[in-house]
Amino acid sequence: MNTWITITSADDIRTIIEKSAGKPQIIFKDSTTCGISAHAKSRLENGFAHIAGKADFYYLDLLALRPVSNLIAQELQVTHQSPQIIVVKNGQATYTSSHHAIDAADIARHL
Repeated sequence: MNTWITITSADDIRTIIEKSAGKPQIIFKDSTTCGISAHAKSRLENGFAHIAGKADFYYLDLLALRPVSNLIAQELQVTHQSPQIIVVKNGQATYTSSHHAIDAADIARHL
């Protein structure tokens, strides 16, 4: 999946929130040393056709950028989880999922 946009800063979070006014934004928070997170990422990659073109898709390595992950939780008023999917529309988190519940087809239903 080469369409992921990497989140690296607080400015990226502000951009995602702003862009969500015109198009849904999806954030995937990945714990790169966790087997469950690797499985969730694989499921997203395998099911990407369900969400391709329907939203912008962002990737955060939360182990490397935990302060940015914390900012996401604060700004979008969601509980931090790992791995985690957050759909953002009109500046707000409208759907979250984590662990084994992460499923591209389910995400598509919330776009």
